[in-house]
Amino acid sequence: QVQLVESGGGLVQAGGSLRLSCVASGKDFRFASMGWYRQAPGKQRESVAVISSGGITNYADSVKGRFTISRDNAKNTVYLQMNSLKPEDTAVYYCNALIRMDYWGQGTQVTVSS
Repeated sequence: QVQLVESGGGLVQAGGSLRLSCVASGKDFRFASMGWYRQAPGKQRESVAVISSGGITNYADSVKGRFTISRDNAKNTVYLQMNSLKPEDTAVYYCNALIRMDYWGQGTQVTVSS
């Protein structure tokens, strides 16, 4: 069983930055593919960024060049650095871990004001 706890969300003005963190329980973190997803009101959940156990990253086109995903296996933590935030980035952001099955965090709200 894996538990994920996100933090770092909040309210920021357009053009600002936030860093999200997700701490995972369990000893298999280093084998997991980790990702950040988001869901805006009235929309489906979408992938924002993923990082493999080997450190390979992939980003949604809408965030390329602005967001950076990284991981610290010693701390069982994955990060999402978000720069140049836009109002359309407003959503609940969820951490995901894929280790034989999907695990999800409870989500953290990110609100970007114009």
